[in-house]
Amino acid sequence: MGLWAAFTLIVERVRLLVEPTTALSCDLNPVVSCGSVMTSAQASVFGFPNPLIGVVGFTVVTVTGVVLLSGAQLPGWYWAGLQIGVVFAIGFVHWLIFSSLYRIGALCPYCLVVWVVVIPLFVAVTTRNLRAVAHRVPPGGRRLVTTVVGRAPVLVVVWYLVIAALVLQRFWVFWRTQLG
Repeated sequence: MGLWAAFTLIVERVRLLVEPTTALSCDLNPVVSCGSVMTSAQASVFGFPNPLIGVVGFTVVTVTGVVLLSGAQLPGWYWAGLQIGVVFAIGFVHWLIFSSLYRIGALCPYCLVVWVVVIPLFVAVTTRNLRAVAHRVPPGGRRLVTTVVGRAPVLVVVWYLVIAALVLQRFWVFWRTQLG
């Protein structure tokens, strides 16, 4: 889903570059508008469109999944690198959430898909890595690791609810006028 969303954002970005006045498929109203997000400075924070990071990152994750499904065991250095990648991704996504809500004032539907995918991806990789090192942690820490790992699905749901509450709060006036 994340790879699809990132790729779709690139396609939409190209459409916008070719025809700057085109109506994008994701421009639904003043709040749900990827055109507003795409034309912001935050959309190319490293000098190129952000979705390129997503295409590369989600491709790595997809290949990792295929390798694991084939029964291969990946070395610790690979998991450490993937952990660094998902830490970057979760930090970047949260900066983009903040930017969308409080700087740009619009939500991009494809970006929302990326947000929804990155959160459980971060939690899954982190809990896998915590499980892998749990035996090296002192007993008290081991209990904490076990608790965190066991509650990972709850963490993801709470995380989603907090972001949904922020979105509702930020655009409450708009949502209220749409409901009548």
